[in-house]
Amino acid sequence: MTEMLAANGGLLIQGVDFSYESVLNAQPGSQLILQGIDLSVPAEQFVCLLGASGSGKSTLLRLAAGLQTPTRGRLSWRGEEIAAPDLDRGVVFQDYALFPWLSVVDNIEIAIARIKPRVAKAERLAEAREHLCRVGLAAAIGKYPFELSGGMRQRAAIARTLALGSSLLLLDEPFGALDPVNRARLQEVLLDVWQHSTPRKTVVFVTHDIDEALYLGERVVILGAAPGRVIADLSVDFTDRSDRRALFASDAFHESRQRVAETLAEDTLARLVAA
Repeated sequence: MTEMLAANGGLLIQGVDFSYESVLNAQPGSQLILQGIDLSVPAEQFVCLLGASGSGKSTLLRLAAGLQTPTRGRLSWRGEEIAAPDLDRGVVFQDYALFPWLSVVDNIEIAIARIKPRVAKAERLAEAREHLCRVGLAAAIGKYPFELSGGMRQRAAIARTLALGSSLLLLDEPFGALDPVNRARLQEVLLDVWQHSTPRKTVVFVTHDIDEALYLGERVVILGAAPGRVIADLSVDFTDRSDRRALFASDAFHESRQRVAETLAEDTLARLVAA
């Protein structure tokens, strides 16, 4: 599997532990956040990391982004060890992180300038407009972030990451703060972008919402908490996701949701008994 992933440009996580140094009752100690994480994500796959708060989902994503270093184990992307951030691994956080003093199109153009510094600014701006149109922001190109709704700002953040040309997209609960309608719309935008990219991006999407994970992912990896560890790895085979209402009403979706909910409930119960 390791050789296959290296050849195909996948994400490989091998025996990863992560601990935070902490001080508890004036005694120095170490808080184990992740333990024994083994996970492989083939190129072009859409994987959702699902788990309750405290299961280390965001920490694992930050490790994959190169923003933090594992206490033990190894992470690699396209056969190369992950030791620092890289433009080929794009990250989208929940807080949008747009520059408020720049227009939306300038926020995207400045990202393109990082990978195409010798291209004329007019060409970069034209490319930025294309990315914004791709996520449905054609009418907001000249606006500033404070003039946009939360959903629109998140679309701009996704457009910026796409503009970087990253092969691996790491999304940390990007829709968690949005209302249900905007959340559903952005889920559809993300699926459409992923399905029609050539080549397809590899996506790792962090969420604590079961329906979101099942709707978006080809695969759902469930993390248990205290410390975070993989407790289930499920394939999701819904061939038609174009009709959300029909999908959510289907027996297959209900069965998958129940299976995931039971897995999470069993882990929670086991932790309560052990406490």
